Amino acid sequence: MRSWQQLVIFLCVITLVMGGVHYYLFSRLARAPEIEQLRRFGAWVFGLCALLMPVGVVLSQRLPREVGSWVAFATYSWMGLIIFLFFGTLFSELPRGVYGLLSATNVVPTDPSRRTFLSRTLLGFVAAYAVGMGGFGLAQVLAAVQVKRVKVALAKLPASMSGFKIVQLTDVHIGPTIDGRWLAEVVRQVNELEPALVAITGDLVDGSVAELAQHVAPLAELNAKHGVFFVTGNHEYYSGVDAWLGELERLGIKALRNEHVLIEQGDARFALAGVDDYKAHQFGNGHGADLDKALAGIDPTLETVLLAHQPKQAPEAAKRGVGLQLSGHTHGGQFFPWGYFVKLEQGFVAGLERLGATQLYTSCGTGYWGPPMRVGAPAEITLVELTHEAIG
Repeated sequence: MRSWQQLVIFLCVITLVMGGVHYYLFSRLARAPEIEQLRRFGAWVFGLCALLMPVGVVLSQRLPREVGSWVAFATYSWMGLIIFLFFGTLFSELPRGVYGLLSATNVVPTDPSRRTFLSRTLLGFVAAYAVGMGGFGLAQVLAAVQVKRVKVALAKLPASMSGFKIVQLTDVHIGPTIDGRWLAEVVRQVNELEPALVAITGDLVDGSVAELAQHVAPLAELNAKHGVFFVTGNHEYYSGVDAWLGELERLGIKALRNEHVLIEQGDARFALAGVDDYKAHQFGNGHGADLDKALAGIDPTLETVLLAHQPKQAPEAAKRGVGLQLSGHTHGGQFFPWGYFVKLEQGFVAGLERLGATQLYTSCGTGYWGPPMRVGAPAEITLVELTHEAIG
């Protein structure tokens, strides 16, 4: 779990940010339209929700799960709606700015009633946008997770291993609003695909072993001939990483911590390597990504598949001749417009990309984090089929 100091800092930051966002929305959506009943109602809603949001985050972790999960769902759903309202309102600043410029230059006569009409019209558009996007996003996460099939041709993969199936799960985020029943259904879907290998590329949990062990237990039912492998994501380090590594080992899941194993099928084989999360070194205690260590001793004639939580680790992998890197972390942006910010921070958002001779697949993730909403970045169980790429 996070320390009390980290929790206090987190709550202070979220309170300040959300307080400012709520006040901005109140000013534009409740006060500017100049409807007294709306102004009063908006003052109560935006004021109380700005205060209750950090309280809801804390209570969701302290109350019994049967109650806390509902508190978390309501809190994070409101957070999602606020995000859509915020960006919708930001977009509405463009017509407001155009009108202000036209009024200032006397192209359009200054008329308070026109400004009020514009504010009321924009309120309608913003509200419809936020409610529509939020409702659609909620429906997406409540629906069954879809299987996404991806074929990857690798030059050094033995021809006899063409068709080798890896199922990737990532960013599952078992926690306040995602439980073991949901995970059991995901496990059932995975087993129906009859994978040769299952790779879990980090951010499996948001909570301690004591809180979530029973909800992660369905992973023990995963069936794969060559085993189930795991690499840490950043959220494992917020949740007691060493305890989770022990729990996953108990469930029969092999953690690859800057190491590799050989996946053999008859006389053919390839190397499966895994590294700690990109920022794991910040948490000490022997954690930290070390790609050189993970790849040490691999026969250069063998193909290598690397599991690394963050896609920004791919350029380093490309320098070392890795054939394929499987990553998550980005959630595909989860909903508009976060994908653009993810692109700035990670360099990659979703899908299959090539960096020279190295290929990177970034999954949109199997669960979600924060608001229970996905728009334009559907959750996925990724079925990666490796094929031999003939040279010449």
